[in-house]
Amino acid sequence: MATERDLITAIARRAAAFAPAASPSGLRQGIGDDCAIWQPTPATDSLVTTDTLVEGVHFDRRWHPPRLLGRKAVAVNMSDIAAMGGTPRYALLSLGLGEAENPAWLEMMLDGLAEAVAAYGAVLIGGDTVKSPERLLLTVTIIGESPASRACLRSGGQAGDSIWVGGPLGLAAGGLELCRRDLAADPQWQEAVQAHLDPPAQVELGRRLAAAGVVHAMMDLSDGLATDLAHICAASGVGAEVEAELLPVPDLLHRAAAVCQADPLNWALCGGEDYRLLFTADPARDGAIAELGRDLADTTLTRIGRLTAPPPGGPGVLLRTADGQSREIGYGGYDHFRTAP
Repeated sequence: MATERDLITAIARRAAAFAPAASPSGLRQGIGDDCAIWQPTPATDSLVTTDTLVEGVHFDRRWHPPRLLGRKAVAVNMSDIAAMGGTPRYALLSLGLGEAENPAWLEMMLDGLAEAVAAYGAVLIGGDTVKSPERLLLTVTIIGESPASRACLRSGGQAGDSIWVGGPLGLAAGGLELCRRDLAADPQWQEAVQAHLDPPAQVELGRRLAAAGVVHAMMDLSDGLATDLAHICAASGVGAEVEAELLPVPDLLHRAAAVCQADPLNWALCGGEDYRLLFTADPARDGAIAELGRDLADTTLTRIGRLTAPPPGGPGVLLRTADGQSREIGYGGYDHFRTAP
């Protein structure tokens, strides 16, 4: 498979081809969004999402404390529920463990995981354990709910919409690079390191946005703004223009990039794992959205651009700089299977 998108497309094609002639009733959204959605009762939609963390791919024990790893395994799934505007209810945990696993390390990781499930108002109800000879695998599944037909999808974006993000961009990517360079213990980098090790899921923000009815399209920022905005554009049949000078790139990130000899803008666009909400809305609601952001602690909502008419050939995610230049950035973020140039 050339890219992660190609693999998902291949899976979706087979899912459709082998689906029973009489598909289960109530399915509203299958493959292609942050969660699958089905409607078990006329008043409620059920949401389900799952994510896997693989040692050596998603985390490194040399710098990731076990308690924070457990918390992160939960948060990355809760972020998908947040992207639908839902409320998490239940969690499942599957673990792949080696024979020589350190019991004390494992206990601390499980403490963090259980703590995070409870903090988001959910209950851990089951899972599975298997032997994994080479590396630790953690798979968390979250089941949530939302009022019927109120879940926010990627596919509702409209040309002219304002594009918003729910917090600073690039901190997690910067934090990862600081960890790799053995600089994580320096207090000046704490915010960036924390963004990588223990990211927040914006569940309350997602619920507030869904309840207010202001969102046209929404997802969480897991693979980087360049890729995730391209997902919204593809699902909604639109293009996008992002203003570089509007991107919420903290001063801290510029300082970290100078130390690491990196580009802070690249971290913000392509770094991934920010787990902030990315959403679009009618520009007539800009004031209401800004006010909603002010009402939530530790939340800064920033308008970064607008959706446009669909360009020929897509994905059509353009970054415009202050000097009037523009360049295509669509799908420039993280991809597990992209072949290196």
